[in-house]
Amino acid sequence: MAKTTDYTKMYSDMMGAFPMDMSAYEGAMKSSAALGEKMAKLAIGAAEKSTEISTAWTKGTLAKMGEMSSTKEDPADYTKAMTDFASAQAEMAAEHMAAFAEVAKKVQMDTVELMLAAGKDMGEEATAAVKKATDEVSKATKKVSEAAK
Repeated sequence: MAKTTDYTKMYSDMMGAFPMDMSAYEGAMKSSAALGEKMAKLAIGAAEKSTEISTAWTKGTLAKMGEMSSTKEDPADYTKAMTDFASAQAEMAAEHMAAFAEVAKKVQMDTVELMLAAGKDMGEEATAAVKKATDEVSKATKKVSEAAK
């Protein structure tokens, strides 16, 4: 009967012959997790600020609606109340949209800073990992060539 080749052992032996430094992978995973945590904090902070702005806008609108919906003596007062409400809404819209724009601007600037810092850190880590791997491969090659002599 034909015997099947054990590829698992063959691949395991082959991978064992190459020097691998798992600390580089661990470092990359830690850096990636730290970046993810910072990005999440940034997004959550922006969501909190946006919620505060939305809540303030809603409260302001409801307060103005209360004023508008109150009973008036003169029919012309209803027109004035509607005009005042529309004017207040336009003013609140401008204020709150500017506040949303500030939140977006801050998040954008913080994200760019975070990505630049992460890129710099990852570049330094990659350079160190490549240098270490090159040194290990050079040592392994030297051993093999000396053993072949």
